[in-house]
Amino acid sequence: MLLIDNHDINDPAINLALEEFCVRHLDMSNDYMLFYINDPSIIIGKHQNTIEEINADFVNKNNIHLVRRISGGGAVYHDKGNLNFSFMTKYSQSSIHNFKLFTGPVIRVLKELGISAELNGRNDITVNERKISGNAQFTDTKSMFSHGTLLFDSNIENIVSALNVKDEKIMSKGIKSVKSRVANIKEFLNEEISIHEFKKRIIESIYAKTGMHNFDLTPEQWKAVHELSESKYKSWDWNYGRSPEFNVQKIKRFDFGQIDARIYVIDGIVKDLKLYGDFLGHGEIKDVERIIIGTKYEYNSISEILRYTDLTYYIGISDPQEFARFLTS
Repeated sequence: MLLIDNHDINDPAINLALEEFCVRHLDMSNDYMLFYINDPSIIIGKHQNTIEEINADFVNKNNIHLVRRISGGGAVYHDKGNLNFSFMTKYSQSSIHNFKLFTGPVIRVLKELGISAELNGRNDITVNERKISGNAQFTDTKSMFSHGTLLFDSNIENIVSALNVKDEKIMSKGIKSVKSRVANIKEFLNEEISIHEFKKRIIESIYAKTGMHNFDLTPEQWKAVHELSESKYKSWDWNYGRSPEFNVQKIKRFDFGQIDARIYVIDGIVKDLKLYGDFLGHGEIKDVERIIIGTKYEYNSISEILRYTDLTYYIGISDPQEFARFLTS
């Protein structure tokens, strides 16, 4: 496994562009690992409605970056007390949704530090049922990455203030507040170490048996990363986008995450549709939206049109009838 050098860059737009460039363009006959620390920022899941996920006044007042990533899942707050990691490999069907495979090395290091961490729920690492890491995946069916956050010494108050976490999500976790749910790794350590020492120990543990092999992009590749950062990750269209006009809204929390459907219906026909949520699907959700647009807004028609669509790949739900029922009931 090669360790990608991100040159200690803290700009979230560049770091996310680097991650996307690498997973799409590097030779995946090797596996890669990337670490990065971002300036204060909110990283929005690919399928989320940005405006409704953030406290815009707080974000603007505190000059917090807002960047959308290419993986699903929910919005997360990053700052210089948060360490981010990404494992990049060839695509494998057995690796999709297999967060145990990719979080295993991190959990092992945490246990070496005396922290009783474990994978909990669909994609969280917790200590005493408090979340210290959230994880998500991306694949283009040729290569993939599984990446996550590690709350080491992050500003918990800013996490609470910057994000609009929906009440349904809090209730589904059986907790009273976001603040009571999350924790910093530093709280559980028996020794004082910096986030940089923490990063060093994780790297040393992961590469203990094989030896560390560094990898750096060429100047031409770095140029492409910066171009991607400017054209995509710093653009309003990517980070915010335009919400469609709608006259029907359906919201439900499933086992795989929440879906917020905005449906624009004229004369009984679906004229526009936008699906938001913190689900961890891998396909382009706009493909599902296109299939439904133009269909009669009724259960039988939508159920039939989705009959041969792999909704597990796109959203995480396996039953088209259940999804059609959600949209139309």
